Amino acid sequence: MITRITFFLIGFGFSVIGFAFIISYLNLIPLGYNFLEYVNFISRKAECLVGPIGLIITFLSIFIPGRSKI
Repeated sequence: MITRITFFLIGFGFSVIGFAFIISYLNLIPLGYNFLEYVNFISRKAECLVGPIGLIITFLSIFIPGRSKI
């Protein structure tokens, strides 16, 4: 149980960090980037890829069944 909580918190933290960077990079759009250039830019940044990875870890920690103690 403590392992699931730990993975949930790690995934949640990664999601917050990653999506905060994605939102902060939205300031590139007023500088002349179009949407496809913006998506291409954030898909190459490691700190932006941490967001979706964090979501995957969070969902896995919630939906993967644990061991039952019988």
